[in-house]
Amino acid sequence: MLHPLAAPNYADRIGFAQLTRQAFEGVDLHPLRDQLLARIADGTAQAGEGLDLSLIAQLMGEKEAGLVIQSEVLSFHQLFRTPAAGPKPGLRVLALAADIDMGGNTPIEFLLEGSDIELLTLYVTKDKGLPETLPEHDVAIVVASDSEECREALALIEKAAPRWPRRLLNRPELIGNLDRDKLFRLLAGIPGLDIPVTAHATRAQLSALVEGRIACAEITGELHFPMIARPRGTHAGVGLAKLDDAPALAAYLAERQEQDFFVARFVDYASPDGLYRKIRLTMVDGKPYACHMAIADRWDIWYLNAYMAFSEEKRAEEAVFMQDFDRAFAARHRHALDEMSRRVGLDYFIVDCAENQNGDLLVFEADNTAVVHNMDSPVVFPYKPPQMRKIFAAFTAMLSRHAKTTDKTTDKTADKAGVGSAA
Repeated sequence: MLHPLAAPNYADRIGFAQLTRQAFEGVDLHPLRDQLLARIADGTAQAGEGLDLSLIAQLMGEKEAGLVIQSEVLSFHQLFRTPAAGPKPGLRVLALAADIDMGGNTPIEFLLEGSDIELLTLYVTKDKGLPETLPEHDVAIVVASDSEECREALALIEKAAPRWPRRLLNRPELIGNLDRDKLFRLLAGIPGLDIPVTAHATRAQLSALVEGRIACAEITGELHFPMIARPRGTHAGVGLAKLDDAPALAAYLAERQEQDFFVARFVDYASPDGLYRKIRLTMVDGKPYACHMAIADRWDIWYLNAYMAFSEEKRAEEAVFMQDFDRAFAARHRHALDEMSRRVGLDYFIVDCAENQNGDLLVFEADNTAVVHNMDSPVVFPYKPPQMRKIFAAFTAMLSRHAKTTDKTTDKTADKAGVGSAA
């Protein structure tokens, strides 16, 4: 039962954006880690410092240790504050997060960079649930992801959502539709949009396929070699492979220990010059914004392995892509993007996509937790800071607009999408 809002009992922290930026810029985090460890050892550490220590451990590659620290902190404190840039906040946002690794919640702090918005992050855990009295806020947003580890948190938020005293963005019941094996169903049939069927396949099924006991079509109708495979639950290209035939699949299974995989047909989206161009879009309030374009001679690209910083020619092309985005890419795919946004129904999400060889919008995945940041060197990427500030301004404007709606306003997002149960 949610009761009226109350003055927040929060713990301050350095937070995700500042610590990640320091790690990105090569700052040695050992001294800060040692300082926080000493404060914990002598019993003077605050809850926010414990959460900062958890993040530092993860940034230093000690994921398991970091998660143990985080869970311990969250067992006695749930609410944390990242202060606004100015002395007096213009808006107070409540982010609803899950107890998961640092990539499992929307990194909202980056999006609020330099704003007058005070961020309160409430961790919703299985043991603690939601507090009976919510902290005072102007607008709330769900930042937990569609991953298995977040399911219980999302379910708890969804149960409370109808009685939420403020506008609640990124409704929890819609986030689960971003799963790889649900998204293609959600977006099926949109003119000008290509999204391969992504099917769950067990190790036993794939072994049977290798041995010729079943055909590709028995896993899903449009599946054929070459195919893409990845272990279920992995991200950032972990275990991702293109398999040209049954012997390649056999070799892949021999290297992997997992029991469950996602498989899909391979789409050759190479441009006429032989290079692949993978695009990240940020969807804010239904409008697309260019986040980046990675250009490489390999199909399995993400921004880091495209080595954009080492190619002036690639950066020049990305700069033009961003400058012309509204009248070029976004205009070409306007109807597909509009319909995708309507069906997904989220106020904020990210899309990784490309153009296939027919010129259609080829969608790889969508999620609500990819990092959208302004950390790249303005010397190497002078065109990026203005673009990132445009995205941040759109995001903060969206928060402000929804904060102005009255408490009694009914959130029509799920109804408008018409696909809340598209699983």
